[in-house]
Amino acid sequence: MDSFNASTANKQPATGGITIEPFDGVVTATFSDVIVGSTKEALLLREEDHDPVFYFPVKDIYFEFLRKSPTVSHCPHKGDASHWSVTANGEAVDDVMWAYETPKGGVSSIAGHAAFYPKKVRIEAVDNKTDQSVAL
Repeated sequence: MDSFNASTANKQPATGGITIEPFDGVVTATFSDVIVGSTKEALLLREEDHDPVFYFPVKDIYFEFLRKSPTVSHCPHKGDASHWSVTANGEAVDDVMWAYETPKGGVSSIAGHAAFYPKKVRIEAVDNKTDQSVAL
């Protein structure tokens, strides 16, 4: 994440070495050449021993391509995550997106947000200040 210099003033410290900050740019998630989410209001969550993750406000996710799956995962710092699978352009993949619908208090700012697995969808982020793609 060397190419991204976020202001530390907007970071929200959380538990488990987690920080959450607004991303000043546009983030888009694409599956099978179909945009499944695009936002100017992404949150960037950083957690020790994990890659950074963009969280999209649910209002900016195209749920017509997604269906809730029975998968639930657990994080001791964030809580239980529900998952969604995707179908678009005749292709389908299970569990491409997750959301902590009731996140723990230290990460409450990700309530109403969801994240996509970057190995299952293409995630592109463009920084508003530089108009350059950001590699996480």
